[in-house]
Amino acid sequence: MKKILVILATITLLFVSGCVKVEEGDYKEGTYFASTESVSYGKTYTVTAVLYVNEDGVIKSLFLDNTYIKDDVISTKKALGDAYGMKETSANIGVIEGGAEWDEQINTLEDKIVSEQGLEWIKWSDEAKTKTDSVSGVTIAINDLYKVTNDVLTQAKK
Repeated sequence: MKKILVILATITLLFVSGCVKVEEGDYKEGTYFASTESVSYGKTYTVTAVLYVNEDGVIKSLFLDNTYIKDDVISTKKALGDAYGMKETSANIGVIEGGAEWDEQINTLEDKIVSEQGLEWIKWSDEAKTKTDSVSGVTIAINDLYKVTNDVLTQAKK
C-alpha cells in the first residue's frame, strides 16, 4: 500500500510541477474584426479578418477571407474552396508542388500569423509590397490581407 501511495504522490508531483502557465501575450482578450475594400480586375471586393485573443493575451485564431463573384454569384474565396480554381495556375507557377487553392494558401498564412503572434516576421519580395516569400506555400498577393490583419492586431494591442 505504501508503494502505491508513493507512486501516486510521485505521479501527482510530476503532473503539478509540469504545469507551467503560459506567459502573458501582447494582446487584449477578445474578438476583433476588420475589413477593407479591394479592387481587382475592375470589381470591388471586401477583404475581412476576424481575430480571437484568449484570456492570456495570446492569439488563438485568425480567420481571413475575401468576397468573390463567380458566375454572377457573390460568395467568398474560402467558401468556394476548390471551385475557385487556382490550383492549376498555382502549380504552373512552379513554387508550390502540385499547386494550392486560395483557401489552402490562406489557411497556411493564418497558421503562420497565429504561430508568430503577429506580422513582424513578414518580408516583402516586391517593391509594391504585395507578395512575400516569408511563408512557404503562399504565392498569392497578401497586401490587403496584411492590411486587415494589421488592423485587427492594432485593435487588440495592449
